[in-house]
Amino acid sequence: MTDIKAKIIKQVAPDLEQVEKALEENLDPNLDLVRRIASHLLFSGGKRLRPLLMIHSARICGYDTGFEILFSTIFEYLHAATLLHDDVVDEADMRRGKKAAHTKWSAPKVVLTGDFLLARALAIAAKTREPRVISVIANITQAMSQGEIDQLEKKGQKDLSEAQYLEIIERKTAVLIQGACQSGAIISNADQEKENALASYGYHLGLAFQMADDLLDYTATAKELGKNPGADMREGKLTLPLIHSLSNAGDEERKWMHQVIADPVFDQGRFEELKEKLLTLGGIAYTQERAKDHVDKAKASLGIFEDSESKTLLQLIADYSIERKV
Repeated sequence: MTDIKAKIIKQVAPDLEQVEKALEENLDPNLDLVRRIASHLLFSGGKRLRPLLMIHSARICGYDTGFEILFSTIFEYLHAATLLHDDVVDEADMRRGKKAAHTKWSAPKVVLTGDFLLARALAIAAKTREPRVISVIANITQAMSQGEIDQLEKKGQKDLSEAQYLEIIERKTAVLIQGACQSGAIISNADQEKENALASYGYHLGLAFQMADDLLDYTATAKELGKNPGADMREGKLTLPLIHSLSNAGDEERKWMHQVIADPVFDQGRFEELKEKLLTLGGIAYTQERAKDHVDKAKASLGIFEDSESKTLLQLIADYSIERKV
């Protein structure tokens, strides 16, 4: 895992430097307060996965003009906007090891800053002069909003199925990653086969990435996560490790697990016991297997492209998505 991470960092270091500069230069709010709220999250150590995916999806199609750096900021602004909104909705305390924005500023100000970032993303998308990029972004925002609403509606639902879970994470996570990859193909004027291949890569990578994230909620430490473990359970969100374990549990085990999930007071000792059950009932291993399957499908989607530095990077990112610790 360390070797994969080192290879990725070495290859993307110049791109990351340019992306950071572009994010700062193109934020461009009229109000200093908006800049401070947006910067609190934007420049707090994000991985810049989505901009990197757009940049190298464009380059794998032969587009390397420098404009791919500017256009890649679309997807980091979109991502930051959704995180600001999500933290308000979920009443989250921490994000990336820092206090969530709405704990420092009022929720209305944070939500409106999120709206501003969405508008910036659209303004930069318009600079591509590609209506289909704007259409992709419109579809992303619609899907992600509905994904959040769907998850809110199902909050606390103890019998959430795997199919329902997949529908939620497709809308919440996969569509944005898929859109970043597809837009790289669109600005490159790539043919339909290549566009479809990159959309497929992004879709499967997005599902794998979210499944890995859901695993980390039960396997990583607070320091590694930058927030408290067990956040999904505390917020009443059932994810795949828990869904699969519940399906394998006996009546008494399932009853106990439901009690732990429903308890409004978080008990660290019971959470540790629950984590053990996720191991013994196969929820952890099953989620790892499903995530690995999506990684394999993502990498297979790149088969139509000739070997290149960008292809190698996209393959490494797919592998890293399920090996990372944060």
